[in-house]
Amino acid sequence: MAQVVAYDLSLPMLDVVRRTAQEHGYHHLTTLQGYAEVLPFDDASFDIVISRYSAHHWHDVGRAMRETYRVLKPGGRAIFMDISSPGQPLKDVWLSTIEALRDTSHVRNYAPGEWLALFTEAGFRVTALQQGQLDLDFRSWVARMRTPEAVVDVIRHYQDSASEEVKAYFSLQADGSFSSDTIFIQAEKR
Repeated sequence: MAQVVAYDLSLPMLDVVRRTAQEHGYHHLTTLQGYAEVLPFDDASFDIVISRYSAHHWHDVGRAMRETYRVLKPGGRAIFMDISSPGQPLKDVWLSTIEALRDTSHVRNYAPGEWLALFTEAGFRVTALQQGQLDLDFRSWVARMRTPEAVVDVIRHYQDSASEEVKAYFSLQADGSFSSDTIFIQAEKR
C-alpha cells in the first residue's frame, strides 16, 4: 500500500491532519514536523510531493524547491497550489500587509513568473500551470488564524483605506471579504 507523509512546521496543523486521517480510516498516513527547506528524507524517496497553500510561509522557497527535487524519484511530480502575488508593487504590498497582519508566519507571495523561475532553477520541468481566484470570506479567514480582534480592526481599517484600484482588483466587499490570485503548478523531476 502507498504511504503518505504529512510534513509541516506547525504541530497543531499536523494534529488536525492526524485526527482527520484516523477519522477516515487512513492508516497509511504518518506525520512529521520540520522545515520545508530541510527535508529529513533520503534522496529519490518519493513519487510525488504536494504543497497546498504553505509555500508563502517558507523563509527560503528556492532551497525548499531544491529539497523537493532531491527527495523525488526520477520522473516524480511536484504539485504546488498557493496564493499568487499580482506582480504589481501596489497590489503586492497591500496583499502582503493584510496577510502578515492576519498571520505573523506569513513571509511572501510569489508572482507567476517567480514561481516558474523557482521551479526551473531547482531543475524541474513545468508540465502544467493554472491561475485562478480564491474568494475569501473575511470572518472565516481571520477566524482560522485566531486573529486577535484588535488586529482584525486594523485589517478592516487598512481595507477601508485602500485605493479604488486595489479594491477593484481584489473584489473587496463591504464586510471585508475579498478574492486573491492563486496558482497551481505541476512539475516533473528530469
